Amino acid sequence: MPTKPFFIRMEKKRKHLERSQDASRLLQNTSLFAAIGCVLLAAVSWYFLDVSQPLPFLLIALALIFGLQILLLQRFPEKPLPYLLINGLAYLVVFGISLYTGGVASPFISVFALFILGGYLIKTTIGNIYLGAAVLFIGSLLILSPAFEAFENSIPSDRESLFSALVFLFFLVVLGSVFGRRLITNLHALYRGKEEMEQKANEKEMLLKEVHHRVKNNLQTVSSLLRMQGRAVEDPHTLSQLRSSQNRVVCMAMVHEMLYMREDLSCIEYSTYVQQLADYLVKSVKGSDTDIRLRIDIPEVELGIDTALPLGLLINEAVTNALKYGFEGRDTGEISISLEKEDEHGYVLRIGDDGVGYPENMDYKTSKSLGLKLIHNLSRQLKGSVIRDLSKRGTNYIIRFEEVRQDPFHSMA
Repeated sequence: MPTKPFFIRMEKKRKHLERSQDASRLLQNTSLFAAIGCVLLAAVSWYFLDVSQPLPFLLIALALIFGLQILLLQRFPEKPLPYLLINGLAYLVVFGISLYTGGVASPFISVFALFILGGYLIKTTIGNIYLGAAVLFIGSLLILSPAFEAFENSIPSDRESLFSALVFLFFLVVLGSVFGRRLITNLHALYRGKEEMEQKANEKEMLLKEVHHRVKNNLQTVSSLLRMQGRAVEDPHTLSQLRSSQNRVVCMAMVHEMLYMREDLSCIEYSTYVQQLADYLVKSVKGSDTDIRLRIDIPEVELGIDTALPLGLLINEAVTNALKYGFEGRDTGEISISLEKEDEHGYVLRIGDDGVGYPENMDYKTSKSLGLKLIHNLSRQLKGSVIRDLSKRGTNYIIRFEEVRQDPFHSMA
């Protein structure tokens, strides 16, 4: 549909705009605190450190640049070029301050980190540019230090420690007041988002439980209607068809009931399901007073509904056929059901009886038996194959199939 990509593009554009505005606000706050810090540091240098020039003037110039940066971010929040140009000028001023406060040993070099963080907030490329520029400036101070000997340290030697402490305090205040506060805000938002996601997951789980419960109830209603309809039917063939349909409905209802009873709504414990299904079918077809034995060998395996439902219907058809036709006229016999894992997604189901069987040359495609056709059709739904095991007495099948892993979004499309 052509509208879907349009809405996706609009959503991406909206999120990009929100991130850009968010980064712009954070940079404006950083620039504001940095400008105030530069003014205060200039005043302290002038009045308390007895530094006349050029350091206080360079600090005032840096404060003005930060102020201009705020104006540019407000006017051009989506355009990084003005921000790049003004920060280039700020880099030069920071470089000059470093020259007059100890060169490569200047504590003011740490201010480069503020620019690098701000650059990465805008774009990774800009952050990389600022990082490269900082390395270039610091490297030039280190390598070309003899050339910068003319720039004397304007901080008196007995007050260098105090100046370093003030610069370090300036750096911590800017980082703590802006980035630290932002980090706490983001953590609170993260916790709120986590709580909202958990709440939505719980709501979704309750909704799925309710869906399975209602589907089970609706299927049981259909089963009851079929049973009531059967009471008014006198024709034995029609009655048999109604009971077979009723058993298929019950088979599906059992899956939804087991999903409703579980904590994990994505799959069911299959050995329990097959045991309950087989017991129900024996009582439904042969009654309670019967000597039909069930030999079920299924390991502890969990299957999703997309596999459990068609496989359950397949087992239902095979067991029903065995009870109706394999043991016709007698109440003794054995039905065996085994399941084993063949590989990561592949399984082998062996199901059969020791009854009278049916002719080897019978083709399910031309047969009038709905049960035989359903067994083969359901195996294809499971991407499997059906082989009749003629080495044993009665009717025995070897069914290889794969676990169906359906994309939930695909199923909703």
